[in-house]
Amino acid sequence: MMLILGIDPGLRCTGYGAVGLEGLAPSLLEAGVVRTGGGGLAERLCELARGLQEVMESVKPGVVVVESLYSHYKHPRTAILMGHARGVVLLCASQLGIPVIAYPATRIKKSLTGNGRASKLQMQRTILHTLKLAAMPEPPDVADALAVALCHANVMRHEAMLEKQV
Repeated sequence: MMLILGIDPGLRCTGYGAVGLEGLAPSLLEAGVVRTGGGGLAERLCELARGLQEVMESVKPGVVVVESLYSHYKHPRTAILMGHARGVVLLCASQLGIPVIAYPATRIKKSLTGNGRASKLQMQRTILHTLKLAAMPEPPDVADALAVALCHANVMRHEAMLEKQV
């Protein structure tokens, strides 16, 4: 079974979702958040690193998947702060020897819904249906992490189907 860990990095709340892929059906294995307390940037990044290392050591994923860094010209500070958290994700995975893959937001949305501009609600409903969940994943950071993991699961399934055709 391929174990995929999707991560939605943030300084206050980082969502994660572990999805197993066996055959064609992805299944939810674990999901949650790593929260950081108050303090400065350095302290939050250290807390985030400790929390992510715990998650990665517990889940033992074959790959970590994140959204590609994107900066909207109206919110450069948000992108910079997210870049710090994303760097911690990359560092933790690298230290544990876990490969990291990044996908653009539009590819993630298109992979799940067929629409690269899908709304948050469309994404949540697709995740709910795909993983056969009883309720919407909460908080939204968890749903975003699961979306990234499911995107990679879709890529892996597509590649496997192409290999069978050859």
